[in-house]
Amino acid sequence: MIRILIADDHEIFREGLRKIIDGIPDFCIAGESADGQDVLKKLREGNYDVVVLDLKMPGKDWLDVLKEIKREKPKLPVLVLSMYPEERYAVRALTAGASGYVTKTSVSGELINAIRKVLQGKKYISTTLGEQLASTLEANAGKPPHETLSEREFQVMCLIAQGKTVKEIADEIYLSVTTVSTYRSRVLEKMNMKSNAELTRYALENGLID
Repeated sequence: MIRILIADDHEIFREGLRKIIDGIPDFCIAGESADGQDVLKKLREGNYDVVVLDLKMPGKDWLDVLKEIKREKPKLPVLVLSMYPEERYAVRALTAGASGYVTKTSVSGELINAIRKVLQGKKYISTTLGEQLASTLEANAGKPPHETLSEREFQVMCLIAQGKTVKEIADEIYLSVTTVSTYRSRVLEKMNMKSNAELTRYALENGLID
């Protein structure tokens, strides 16, 4: 029997999921959570085969919850289920360790197929998202990584590479520290890098700064 943990703060939606999953002979809902902290608590106390995680819940941010799950149980598949369209959050979810992304507007059959696929150790994305990702990869083929950045992201990257702090950058380009930090995170993600030192080395090697 496949033990599923459902995490969603809307009782009505959880009830709908129960009806769908209860109709599958080899599936059972072994636990339910209405907030991120409780998801982690239940995973520490019990054994589950897959987590169906809502993208927006009270308390701990969904991305932090997802990363914590993957840190504590790296082999546990997490399927993100969201009311938001794929183009908005799917790539972020998959990058953070999710095994798949399904919108709440999807038909029940797609959800069941997605659960079965991630249980096999595979990733699940819809045909639509797959086509979008393929188009993006094709468009970016052959481009150096920094050319995928927006103008503001590129500006922030160059200032970081010059050794300036987030506070100094914020003062220079008239943005808040929080906004600059967000740009920095986006740059690191798009460039597939983990530190300012990597950005600096890249910028120097590519003649982006003196």
